[in-house]
Amino acid sequence: MISIGVITRGKYGVRLIENIRTNSDFRVSSIELPESLPDFIEDPGEFINVLELDKCIFSNDLIIAYILHHDLAAGIIQLAGENGAHTIIIAGGKSGSKHEFSELSKKYNIHIEVHEICCDIEKCGNSIIDEFASCFGRPEFQITKKKGIITDVSVICGAPCGSSWHAAKGLIDTKTDEAPARAGLLVQQYPCRAVRGTLGGIHKAAKLHKEAVEKALRENERKGISKGTGIP
Repeated sequence: MISIGVITRGKYGVRLIENIRTNSDFRVSSIELPESLPDFIEDPGEFINVLELDKCIFSNDLIIAYILHHDLAAGIIQLAGENGAHTIIIAGGKSGSKHEFSELSKKYNIHIEVHEICCDIEKCGNSIIDEFASCFGRPEFQITKKKGIITDVSVICGAPCGSSWHAAKGLIDTKTDEAPARAGLLVQQYPCRAVRGTLGGIHKAAKLHKEAVEKALRENERKGISKGTGIP
């Protein structure tokens, strides 16, 4: 069972911690970055030293970091590498130099991923990411229906923020032909922190959930046919 260290900043990351604790047995600990940071940080290393972060957090298997600042990401990755973390996810975008990340990955043998939205995390062959993504990341549902109405929705894998579980509850008693679009709407209504007003962000999260519901309904139909019931 992997251990997870979460670096929060203001409201970002708090709900992820709550959801992971509710829907998994992963061990979770956290530290907090100041919500208000300078737009430009001339010496990130010195700035991080001044913050006096508890370095124990960086000994977890997986670090999920809501840094949300271009200048600090590399320094946080360096701390993770120096203190034994195996994998780090930079959440929310605003990351930094891909070349610098590549060099840090090689130096510390640490796997680095950057995700604008955490509901697009998926298995990649890295053992720690794969274990995390078996529970959290790209949404996957199992749906039960009767006479064209959804009667139950199980979350096989869900968005770390909890929006998948919110959508699952909201789909009960929904007509199957309306369910995919409703799933996307429910995710957008959930207090998700993803960026709004752009083609990515919350719209991508909604699309992923819509597609996951469509897939679950197809799978339900396939199983029904294979059993010879023919009952929708």
